[in-house]
Amino acid sequence: MLTINTILEEIKDIPLHRLDEVYEFIHALKINTQSSEEKRKKILAFGGAFNDMNNDNFEDFVKENNKTRANTFNRNIDI
Repeated sequence: MLTINTILEEIKDIPLHRLDEVYEFIHALKINTQSSEEKRKKILAFGGAFNDMNNDNFEDFVKENNKTRANTFNRNIDI
């Protein structure tokens, strides 16, 4: 099993002119919590958007939405 010390030992052998690439790669692997929080807030902004719709209309909307989604993404495309 890898440990931080094992990885640090390997990093010591990387040429200095390549350290910028390693740094960028490490940052690409990290979870961006700020971006996730922004996405979460945008999604939650739609919460309650259908509150004024009665249950029957909402169920019809969901069924139509699912049908449209299935037809859109389950088709053969000739390239």
